[in-house]
Amino acid sequence: MKTNALPLLRRNLADTWRGTLGWTIGFVAAVMLYVPLYSSFSGPDAGFQDVIDSLPAGFSTTLGFDDLSSGGGYVQATFLGLIGFALMTIAATLWSSAAIAGDEESGSLELTLAHGVSRVQVIIERSLAVILRLTWLATISALLIIALNQSSGIDLEPASIVGGCLSLLGLGLLAASCGLAVGAITGRRSYASAAAAGIALFGYVLNSLGNQSPDVEWLHAISPYHWAFGNSPLLDGADWRALGLIYGVAAVVLVIGGIVFNRRDVAA
Repeated sequence: MKTNALPLLRRNLADTWRGTLGWTIGFVAAVMLYVPLYSSFSGPDAGFQDVIDSLPAGFSTTLGFDDLSSGGGYVQATFLGLIGFALMTIAATLWSSAAIAGDEESGSLELTLAHGVSRVQVIIERSLAVILRLTWLATISALLIIALNQSSGIDLEPASIVGGCLSLLGLGLLAASCGLAVGAITGRRSYASAAAAGIALFGYVLNSLGNQSPDVEWLHAISPYHWAFGNSPLLDGADWRALGLIYGVAAVVLVIGGIVFNRRDVAA
């Protein structure tokens, strides 16, 4: 039976499946590139930790390379906290900025609204499309890491892997919510992109600075990146309170963007 539920969501997912497939291949490639190399480059007997220890004081801590000898520390430093974080941020930035602001700049948003679609429906369904695509990328990452868990020797608890990928997803959703909200408020894709990428960069920089000295550790308290990864979810399990904070802030930002979008003029 044909359904008419969530037409904008279904249309968006159908129109973007090729892009989602490309991003999926990118995440698969990143996991397959880094995780299996653990025993070769960063195992307890590989000696790579000695190289890291020889780096200038604070440098390895800034990059999150201070615990490459453990499986959890290695996956955190190479995938979750670095390449996975970068890929998730880029995907969130591109998709969120295109969802509302991109359509408004091209003029297609006015056409959509002219067909009896409410603004609330537009922002809900467009946001759901971005959320589902980011969730898919986090899910495929978690499944792959679990599949490689034993063969690569990282030896992590599956629940901790899920917790780590939920943290990664939380950062992606926070960036996407900022992009969606600013795009909905301003109608400008450049502003939306700057907001999404900016919140991710803001969190990463504050976390790095907070790692430099006990005098500036307070910066961790305002860094979303530290909220997500500060407790080493792959080693110690997910910090559900921190995850609740990240997901809660993302939801509030998105609601604010939706309220403003529902009241302002929309122009091509």
